[in-house]
Amino acid sequence: MNRTDNFSWLEDWYEAQCDGDWEHQHGVKIDTLDNPGWTMRIDLNETKYSEIQNWQFVDDRTPEVEWIVCEIKDGIFVGRGGPKELGRLLQIFRKWIEN
Repeated sequence: MNRTDNFSWLEDWYEAQCDGDWEHQHGVKIDTLDNPGWTMRIDLNETKYSEIQNWQFVDDRTPEVEWIVCEIKDGIFVGRGGPKELGRLLQIFRKWIEN
């Protein structure tokens, strides 16, 4: 995984998890929120990251627009953020995986 932009990196990470079984029950979901904002759910179950639990990151510099809340609970990374924060959500997940 040596592509530099976060979206390409996520494509590579997802492909690396696909083993013929994982992708049938797990995966990546990116959607919008109505407040407005983004939500990103990445299922880590049955990956080498599945044992990590109870991690949280909060950044609410400008709560109305620039906010991010990320957590891992029950083997799922969930990131939520303001309307211009999708790129940062991906960056936070990437940094977490790479560390």
